[in-house]
Amino acid sequence: MVVLKDNANKQQRKQKKWLEIKKMRSFYLMLLIPMLMLFLFSYGPMYGILIAFKDFSPGLGIWQSPWNNFEHFKRLFDDYLFIRALKNTIIISLLKIIISFPAPIIFALLLNEITHDKFKRITQSISYLPHFMSWVILSTMIVEVLSPERGIINFFIGLFGGDPVHFLASKTAFIPMLIITDIWKEIGYASIIYLASMASIDTALYEAAEIDGANRFHKMIYVTIPSIMPMIIILFILRLGSILNAGFDQILNLYNPLVYEVADIIDTYVYRAGLEQFQFDYATAVGLFKNVVGITLILVANTIIRRRSEHGIW
Repeated sequence: MVVLKDNANKQQRKQKKWLEIKKMRSFYLMLLIPMLMLFLFSYGPMYGILIAFKDFSPGLGIWQSPWNNFEHFKRLFDDYLFIRALKNTIIISLLKIIISFPAPIIFALLLNEITHDKFKRITQSISYLPHFMSWVILSTMIVEVLSPERGIINFFIGLFGGDPVHFLASKTAFIPMLIITDIWKEIGYASIIYLASMASIDTALYEAAEIDGANRFHKMIYVTIPSIMPMIIILFILRLGSILNAGFDQILNLYNPLVYEVADIIDTYVYRAGLEQFQFDYATAVGLFKNVVGITLILVANTIIRRRSEHGIW
């Protein structure tokens, strides 16, 4: 009897699941399209990773090209240009994490303290605009602003008796310029998620802090920041995973051979090796190395944070 009852329960659960799926079939159909696109354009091309382990010949194709016993990966660390690109990538990414990552958090905290609604909306709208422009357009504006002959920055330097500075050709000025322009482009858009987190904070916490005598600064330090800390941690872990993504679009549109020593990163190196020198197999090996490092950093960072707190991606 017990067995029959269990079978009946299983049958009922199965029928209930099918009824739920049938009820939500339109949503499943809508989900099918992005899943198909994800498979075709994200998972399908992974088949090409095989050429990182082969001496790829376009005439032979991926399967017929001979295996090369990891020669491309051995070559990586004997290649001075790759070592230089790796070092530059890590330096630029770390600087962006240290300086650029906190910028939208500070900006969101300041915006949250503005009580004049109209001024707040105008400030937000202006700060969002650069995000919606590509680096192709923004780099043109940056080149004009920093131009040693006609740029407004050098105009003011000249007014105070200084010599014109070629920011985009200077090894010392190029990286600070990258950081500043990166913050300018993303600070507004990146602050949205923090502002959304702040909007969900229970107002009773602020009222309790006021009763305890907290001023606005104290409320920001002891209520707002701890409340948005889980979101900060999640975004920080994701940012660590992209530590070898130093900003391909930005650097490709702004750098030049004069600053390769400090500005050439893994992505620009792969671009030149793959598309300009037709070393598709070697460029794929470099890209695969970068992605393996990225996923490893995410796993390590998430594990450490999960052990020390209750927050994490999974």
